[in-house]
Amino acid sequence: MGSDWFRRYGQAPQDGPRLVCFPHAGGAASAFVPLSRTLGAAVDVVAVQYPGRQDRHQEPPVDDIARLADRLAEEMSALDDQRPFAFFGHSMGAVLAYETARRLEQRSAPGPERLFLSGRGAPAAAPSPHDQVRTDAHVLAAIRRLGGTTGGVFQDPDLLAMVMPALRADYRAIGAYAWTPGAPLNVPFTVLIGDNDPVVTVEEASDWRGFSAARTDLRVFSGGHFYLDHHTREVADLVAEALGVDALVP
Repeated sequence: MGSDWFRRYGQAPQDGPRLVCFPHAGGAASAFVPLSRTLGAAVDVVAVQYPGRQDRHQEPPVDDIARLADRLAEEMSALDDQRPFAFFGHSMGAVLAYETARRLEQRSAPGPERLFLSGRGAPAAAPSPHDQVRTDAHVLAAIRRLGGTTGGVFQDPDLLAMVMPALRADYRAIGAYAWTPGAPLNVPFTVLIGDNDPVVTVEEASDWRGFSAARTDLRVFSGGHFYLDHHTREVADLVAEALGVDALVP
């Protein structure tokens, strides 16, 4: 796509919408490989690769939501095609998807036709207490609570050393994030949440309704913060239906 910020794990369809996916804290673009493969040729799935991980591991990670959203809005505006697109953000990625969409709307630039906001409560004027982690030990405890990293990473000092810079930066970013008041987005939302998420309640997720001037749909799945790992097909079906593409191959 001519940008260091996006990764595509399949062949782009000739037509149809694009789904731009924003990973969770400590996550990388490859987190969306299963969703990309499940959607197949129905949707052009493109995942954001934040600095400081995988093939961008030599770049310093960005520890500020506003700076990340500013840059991602620039990158989206620079795309040279007119394909309609939507955003899918999970956890920290939901905040970034929302803030990037705000910036595109403020610039009167083409924006997403829908926001899929997953595993995250609606923004607030003060940072969430769940995001207030001050030390590496607190970061690792938070990750264990969410269940998002295999135990092998915690037991391997070399692997842990590789992932900690990105984790520290992401938790600094989301831990300092506070919503700046503004008008609701003129974009429909689809909010997705696990019914056993340890840090986000269904009620907190439903509060996203106040941030859209259009319709907001709430979908609750069985599971925890990373419910998507066990419901990839159901989420892919939901995305395809919301974007108005043909039914997926069984």
